[in-house]
Amino acid sequence: MNNDGMIELAERAKDEGRSLLDGVIRQGAQKILQAALELEIEEHLAAMGVGADGRRLAVRNGRLPSREILTGAGALAVEVPRVRHRGEGEWSSAILPKYLRKAPSVEGLVPLLYLHGISTGQMAEALEALVGASARGLSATTVTRLTQCWEAEHRQWHQQSLAKKRYVYWWVDGIHFRVRLGGDNVCILVIMGALEDGTKELVAVRDGYRESKESWLEVLREMESRGLSAPPKLAVGDGALGFWGALEEKYGEAVATQRCWVHKTANVLDKMPKSVQPRAKQMIHEMYLAPSRQKAVAAYENFRGTFAAKYPAAWKCLEKD
Repeated sequence: MNNDGMIELAERAKDEGRSLLDGVIRQGAQKILQAALELEIEEHLAAMGVGADGRRLAVRNGRLPSREILTGAGALAVEVPRVRHRGEGEWSSAILPKYLRKAPSVEGLVPLLYLHGISTGQMAEALEALVGASARGLSATTVTRLTQCWEAEHRQWHQQSLAKKRYVYWWVDGIHFRVRLGGDNVCILVIMGALEDGTKELVAVRDGYRESKESWLEVLREMESRGLSAPPKLAVGDGALGFWGALEEKYGEAVATQRCWVHKTANVLDKMPKSVQPRAKQMIHEMYLAPSRQKAVAAYENFRGTFAAKYPAAWKCLEKD
């Protein structure tokens, strides 16, 4: 792939980054909700039991038409199972009432789904944030079974082969949460990748000790054990040294490196007074959003001429990378 192709792919990646993350969150929330509904109806059918003739008093009868529920993760399309009862009786989901179109706790959904993992208690909290405290269908049994399904899916994903994957870019980061994850220094190490056709994928997710070199090496070794045979052409990350040390040890100088512009922008602006930060931020944007290298360099030189003398610490921070 030539330089023009690399630039074009990078532009596409920037534009698609936010929508990709939103899509991942929506997909996860939708799977959780749909699985909870399926488990809820199974419990209802089991509770109804059988009649004197040995036939079940309630059976599944297809699904209701798909309907969208507005949540903090966006609009989720769900299909509520339908039940046919012998004689009297009617089933209505306690998790998702008939006429609910908007989650009561919309503003709390995304951080809960993001922060709460797959433990029984936390899964219940996440689902209650989705449909409100009135979600009576969230029994302990339902949550436990849902957790088991989620863990199995997680294990299966970690075993997927990477043998046929050829990544052009990696974006890496260590994500720290405010909730306790078994230790004060535990974080989640994440690698996103872009294939040669521009498709972006989640490549690796695992817990690590801070963002240490050894933790990142474990991630890279795990990817290799899954069949990954070649490193990317370019890796993008923040200033934490652990990943860069692991990358160098594993691949030497075979991978080009680049600092993440989001982190770098924050580092630079932190060394400038607030009065000039908006202008400086705009000029930094002009660098990495430039349509060509020539214009990016021109924007870089403009920043130097405007701020280097007055704010040398900010300029050195930008110049370093």
